[in-house]
Amino acid sequence: MILVILMLAVGTGIYALTLASLAWQDLLFGAALTGVLLLAFRRVALPRPLPSSGRVLKALVYFPIFVFYVNWDIVVGTWQVAMIVCGFRKLEHPGIIRVPLGDRSPTATGIAGLVITLSPGTFLVDVDWERREMLIHAIDASDPDGLREAYDRFYRNVARHVVP
Repeated sequence: MILVILMLAVGTGIYALTLASLAWQDLLFGAALTGVLLLAFRRVALPRPLPSSGRVLKALVYFPIFVFYVNWDIVVGTWQVAMIVCGFRKLEHPGIIRVPLGDRSPTATGIAGLVITLSPGTFLVDVDWERREMLIHAIDASDPDGLREAYDRFYRNVARHVVP
């Protein structure tokens, strides 16, 4: 139930930001519109079964840490790419590395792919579901074991608490 309320609040907030208005009429219409959309697309938008309230609250607690990590990864990737583009470092070891999925769900794998692709210098090429691994292109693949460990550490410490 907390998840549904949270999704209503976020949808209403997005509507208000889109209009750039916090008038009560706009907020009421945004909440109604979000409710109708959630009802119409509940099979896609809401997981079955709904997660427990404790799980949702845990995800809310870890979400700021998740956002911080993603932003930090973007800053580091931007710096790395800028150093190569400006000629301060040579492009020596680009390549594709295989990262095992472990116990990640399809949703967690999708979020991992989004985070990996958001950061300059890395890109999710493919997910091999039969071998349970992601193929990631990295601008600096000189230490593939280090990259695998970093992605695994991120999942264990942060992402698994945010996404199911």
